[in-house]
Amino acid sequence: MNGAQALIESLRRENVTHMFGYAGATICPAVDALAAVPEIGYTLVRTEQNAGHMASGYARVSGKVGVCMVTSGPGATNLLTGIATAYMDSIPMVAITGQVPSNLLGRDIFQEVDITGAAAPFTKHSYLVKDANDIPRIVKESFHIASTGRPGPVLIDIPIDVQEQELKAFEYPEEVRIRGYRPSVKGNDLQIKRVVKAIAEAKQPLICAGGGVWLADAREELRTLIERYDIPMVKTMMGISLMPSDHPLNMGMIGAHGNRCANKALVKSDLLIMVGCRAADRTILSPDEIQRRMSIVHIDVDPAEIGKNMQAAVPLVGNIKVILNQLLAQELSVPDTTEWKAMLRELRHEEVTRVFPRRDGSVFPGTVLRELGRKLDDDAVVCVDVGQNQIFACKYLPQKNGRFLTTGGLGTMGYSLPAAVGVKTALPDRQTIVVCGDGSFQMEMNELAAVRCAGHDIKIVLFRNRTLGLVHQIQTQEPYHGPFGVSLDGSPDFAAIAAAYGIPTLTLSDEGRLSGTLDEFLQTPGPCLLLCEVDPDVKTTD
Repeated sequence: MNGAQALIESLRRENVTHMFGYAGATICPAVDALAAVPEIGYTLVRTEQNAGHMASGYARVSGKVGVCMVTSGPGATNLLTGIATAYMDSIPMVAITGQVPSNLLGRDIFQEVDITGAAAPFTKHSYLVKDANDIPRIVKESFHIASTGRPGPVLIDIPIDVQEQELKAFEYPEEVRIRGYRPSVKGNDLQIKRVVKAIAEAKQPLICAGGGVWLADAREELRTLIERYDIPMVKTMMGISLMPSDHPLNMGMIGAHGNRCANKALVKSDLLIMVGCRAADRTILSPDEIQRRMSIVHIDVDPAEIGKNMQAAVPLVGNIKVILNQLLAQELSVPDTTEWKAMLRELRHEEVTRVFPRRDGSVFPGTVLRELGRKLDDDAVVCVDVGQNQIFACKYLPQKNGRFLTTGGLGTMGYSLPAAVGVKTALPDRQTIVVCGDGSFQMEMNELAAVRCAGHDIKIVLFRNRTLGLVHQIQTQEPYHGPFGVSLDGSPDFAAIAAAYGIPTLTLSDEGRLSGTLDEFLQTPGPCLLLCEVDPDVKTTD
């Protein structure tokens, strides 16, 4: 058995059933070995960045580690954005790159880059494999590191000669022992009691939940805690689909682009319980003011996040699922939140029933998304891109019991379509929707080939306003002097592009036809593109 075969066998031992990648000379031995193992599927991406996004979408809905594999040089550097996106959103991923022969490293030969060095700031760990006999151990460690503690990407860089090297013997380790790496799991008992006491004494408690709840598979525990103790909840962008939009304790998304009700709740609360979320700038605009006005409990698996942006009166480090079960096992006095909830529900009702503006010859994104959300399956997965489309979807797309996937940390345009391919690969029977703008779509439309090749039933909602909408919106405000460099003149005929891949298109420019067009769109067999005409001057604040 050579190194390449050991790599693929190790992946099989880790129960990998699908990989996303793009072949090249220095990864050919591994690709050749993969071809001999039919139980591991493979998707050829059309640019390497999207291998990372597909692995991300796959990981987020499957609960498994996503795996991608590309070649050296530009293949590896193209993948960097996918790796960084996964790192910022804490997605478990193992990225494998080919490398030039080990005896030529450092000589700047054809397609050589120091990818482990380049990726160091946004990987949990990286390996440059020097001996094929180390491959089983390295793969075992990589999956353990990627999926434990705060999840994230791990990079394995394998020179081609190491892939071709014969092993002395293949032995796959049963356990992982990494000195100095022991993530906290159980919450400190004393801190648990302090949280219980803080909740009992609060009059206007508020839970803020983020993507860490999804990563710990703790959605049901969170719902149980909220409902048992009648505590209103707000969410970060990464936690949007943790609770249905119409749940009486769901107050929406906080932050710079959040819902008014959620932000009002944050300001008026006397106890903020942060669960699996960072106090990042888009979420908490004035952390100093928040910590001055209220007591803060911060629960997170990563101790580095607690106190980074906002000090917590009660820090609690550990696995979210374990800690929530610890809290549920306590005898907790239930605070009377009747008046608190009544005030928030009135604000929430105003938001969910507001009438959106209308313009002849175009549709308002909030109107489309509100109606779309009502028609989706209960467990639908919606993959949303970056820009105005993301903000509109976060604020106005009704959530049921499905998933809302977007890139909240790095904010990577061109994420939604490849992520949806990853989702469909993991869950082929789940309804999967893409929401994007005409700017982001042109960064990802080459992956229509992957959609067509696999026969994925992915529905794409494309808001066309012929400009980079969010930047256009920013440039109309002081201190800027108007839009510049954001016009998407020269964009292709999207219907013709879709037709070239065998995908039909529906066009919507009249809100009077909204309901019927959405029905036709969702009932179209196979993939379909819905092209929504949007006025370029529409703002997310409209």
